[in-house]
Amino acid sequence: MWDLGCGTGEITEALARRFPAARVLGIDSSPEMLSRARERQGVEWVQGDIRTWDPDGPVDLIFSSAALHWLPGHAGLFPRLFSRLSPGGRLAVQMPRNFAQPSHTLLAETARGARWADRLSHLGRQAPVASPDWYHDLLRPLASVLDVWETTYLQALTGDDPVAAWTRSTAARPYLEALGSDAEAFMEEYSARLRMAYPPRPDGVTLFPFTRLFVIAGA
Repeated sequence: MWDLGCGTGEITEALARRFPAARVLGIDSSPEMLSRARERQGVEWVQGDIRTWDPDGPVDLIFSSAALHWLPGHAGLFPRLFSRLSPGGRLAVQMPRNFAQPSHTLLAETARGARWADRLSHLGRQAPVASPDWYHDLLRPLASVLDVWETTYLQALTGDDPVAAWTRSTAARPYLEALGSDAEAFMEEYSARLRMAYPPRPDGVTLFPFTRLFVIAGA
């Protein structure tokens, strides 16, 4: 089985524990992530790009958590991944689908500002994850088993600017990497917008609804 976009390997290691007799491999493009992943046991770690990933043979489980939304072209990507399954195998994917919410629209709005547009315009893109019914219609002709759903988790966050802290290492990361020494100035502007959209409640908790899409498709 493969974990595509394994990151630091925490979930991959859990897969290895869940299926101790299986050969488990994790692939990620980040050397920094993989250096941390290699401290974990029971997994073979591979540096590579999901866009060009092609296993040596059929795979019983292709798993990916919060990685495929970084890639374009899902109309081609998902059928290609599905075609690498062995008979009876499963494609199991989770992706965030919060791109129409203020956490993401305000990020794009900040990036379009006069101070940042010339350095960040290349990062703008349409929402990378489609609706659940789109994935259903894409995979239904291929799959013998198909389950597609989404869940909105109401995150109860605490601390100063907690939504900004959440998005800093996820949606905002490419913008901050592109800005280098100006990253903190960008975050200050973005955080001010987030405080208006996600005000803390009287008890100090900030509620942050976050939607994730799940796809399980069987060959």
